[in-house]
Amino acid sequence: MPPPIPDHPHHLLPLPNGDLHYLQEGDGDDTVLLIHGSLCDYRYWRWQMPALAERYRVLAPSLRGCWPINHPHPQPGYRIDAHARDLVHLAQALDIRQGLHVIGHSRGAQVALSFATQAPDLCRSLTLADPGFRFDDEPESRPFYTHAVEQLQAGDIDGALEDFIDTVNGADTWRKMVAWFKDMTRDNAATLLSQILEANTPVTQRDAAALACPLLLVGGANSPAKYGARQDRLQQLHPQAQRVRIALAAHGMNLANPRAFNRAILDFIDSVRIPAAR
Repeated sequence: MPPPIPDHPHHLLPLPNGDLHYLQEGDGDDTVLLIHGSLCDYRYWRWQMPALAERYRVLAPSLRGCWPINHPHPQPGYRIDAHARDLVHLAQALDIRQGLHVIGHSRGAQVALSFATQAPDLCRSLTLADPGFRFDDEPESRPFYTHAVEQLQAGDIDGALEDFIDTVNGADTWRKMVAWFKDMTRDNAATLLSQILEANTPVTQRDAAALACPLLLVGGANSPAKYGARQDRLQQLHPQAQRVRIALAAHGMNLANPRAFNRAILDFIDSVRIPAAR
């Protein structure tokens, strides 16, 4: 299979009950793990991989159940904790003993936090970009993409994607999106049929408070308020956490303003790795 992003070799890691597809670039002493969110796959990081790989080794997996895997949904194994276990397997298979700088966006932020909880020794730093999870002391709520799932089940794929994307990123976003992004979300549209089954999976306050690695919270300046509220609460638990707002961007901040997003990530990793190198 040719790589979807030029000059980014495609790799395959066999796992129990499936395979993990990932991209890898760079050969720095430190390793960065990029975890995409809903409706995405490793193609989502097309503007991050070359920039981060100038200094670091970069891994970008497609979470199991996402493109290029093409199995029907819903899938019982499409879960936050299962995704995190897959990524622990990846780190162990690649013998990354010194740990990773883990970056998760949106749903991927909850996967990233689960990774840090499952394998704290493998997480050297944690970046959560617009996390949207609920905490365990908050009531369950109707998933915002319930209507999108209904549209998807009725066969209206583009209508479902427009509903989802415009909700998280602002009205009329879908219409303005570039062709490659639309193709990626179409390839992953069926994952919503699995995702809605775990939509209210909470993060426990205990797990969030127990994070011991350096933490960066990233938000889009124009993102919906709920994402900022998650960051506010995480910062209450971790007052020492760094925080950055990406100007001229909403939820898809790494695509809308990749230069600012990449700079924030690089500055953070540089700041937390220098003491360890002395």
